[in-house]
Amino acid sequence: MTVADRPAPLVELSQAFGMLQHRGLHPVFSLWRQRTTRTLPRSAWLILQLVSPLGAGPLFLDPPSHDLEEGLDQVLSTPRAQARAELRRMCAIDRRPTPWVRRLADNDRDAWQILGRAVRTAHTSVIAEAWPRIQAGFHAETAWRARIIAQQGLHAALTGLAPSIRWHGMTLEAPFPRDLDITLHGHGIILQPSLFWPEHLLAGLQPDGRLLLIHPAVTPLPLRDPATSHDPLTALVGATRAEALRLLVRQQTTTDLARGLAVSPAAASMQAKTLREAGLIVSQRDGKSMWHWCTPLGLDLLVHGSA
Repeated sequence: MTVADRPAPLVELSQAFGMLQHRGLHPVFSLWRQRTTRTLPRSAWLILQLVSPLGAGPLFLDPPSHDLEEGLDQVLSTPRAQARAELRRMCAIDRRPTPWVRRLADNDRDAWQILGRAVRTAHTSVIAEAWPRIQAGFHAETAWRARIIAQQGLHAALTGLAPSIRWHGMTLEAPFPRDLDITLHGHGIILQPSLFWPEHLLAGLQPDGRLLLIHPAVTPLPLRDPATSHDPLTALVGATRAEALRLLVRQQTTTDLARGLAVSPAAASMQAKTLREAGLIVSQRDGKSMWHWCTPLGLDLLVHGSA
């Protein structure tokens, strides 16, 4: 298993368009979604015809490239048979075969040029300005994952990627919107965190046979401060979650946490859920109240962050 060494702009773009279609979910993305919806150029909306709110898209749309130009070149050079197969797969999930999608499947040159312009415009509008924060969040995330691998091993690292993952013998089981079995045949796994995707794992086989596992970063983009922080803990988990972790040195209810963070109870519950899934806090219900407090790992991060 390897961890990706840098974020992939088109992977993040695809997940961002998946999140744009979520309504009423993930309150940390609410303001981002409203702002992006207002400012997204009309030509970029075409990408929604290809990307599902389940986070899935045609594999040719989001290659794990190092930059936009490399990725766009890979998109536009997709073999016709692969494009048709991927578009057919997406339409079978939940996308409609619109006239433009049919033209893409028929290898219509104008349709593919329109796709290239849509991807470039969307990248400029959604990814380019946020890229420094995406990079900072990505590198903090991968450093933390590497620490888990070193201290707790491969099994713990994989089960901590997203909620409700478990090992059943030698099989890794994870929640997914539809049944899907993947056999690696010894080719290995690449872990690719996404700052735009807080949901289930996403999986895609690469040309070399390895499995690309896209998983939610502990700190999604809306929780990352625009300015660079000198606090290592804030750099790792974001200002809001760093403050939540500090508050949870003492047991707090969700209401207490919301009051301490000056956020709504729903937003506080979301912060606690993510910290809990990362193994940094534990939660226990007592009647109508949910109590939260730091785990040894959370305390360890606080101590080393302060140092």
